[in-house]
Amino acid sequence: MRRILHRETHSSRAAVATLAAVLVMVLAAYGLLEAAVHAIGQPAWLIEPQLAAERIVALPAGLPPLLLGALGAVLAMVGLFFFLNAVLPGRRARHVLVGPGPDPENTPAVVVDDEVIASALARSARLAANVTPEQVMVVVSRRQVIVNVRPTSGVPVDETAVLAAVQEELGQMALVPSPEVQVNVATSGVIGA
Repeated sequence: MRRILHRETHSSRAAVATLAAVLVMVLAAYGLLEAAVHAIGQPAWLIEPQLAAERIVALPAGLPPLLLGALGAVLAMVGLFFFLNAVLPGRRARHVLVGPGPDPENTPAVVVDDEVIASALARSARLAANVTPEQVMVVVSRRQVIVNVRPTSGVPVDETAVLAAVQEELGQMALVPSPEVQVNVATSGVIGA
């Protein structure tokens, strides 16, 4: 069950790993092709391997500094892309709702998108604040829930009541991991309808 939940809440790195493997295979195949063409005495397709090695060793000679800087920046960005994909956790915008049960390993669980959770929490916050749906915005992340409320002009909003309502709704959901709640009430209100 743990493997299934991990697969549903974390993104796969198969596409990035496949891209890296394809890039390495293309470069290796090109190197083999140039070496084979050179071995049979034919002219190189793009550049002779010996000449390419000499030019790489002689860098930065023969290249304008702007082009060299641009090539370095592109290579750094590609390297950073692959490095961050390898190191960062790759979590999807989903939470696990764990059902009741004595055995946590065999307890039923449901994977829910953070947008669905935000919608349910926005409804609770809206009812507690007595405002329209357009006046409440909820953002759910892995460790935090941010509730933004714009009150109706002249009608105060009880921030503690909104916080209690959202925390009660979160408690009923039993999210894993359980996020912290932050309520922000805007200082300017909207005109009531």
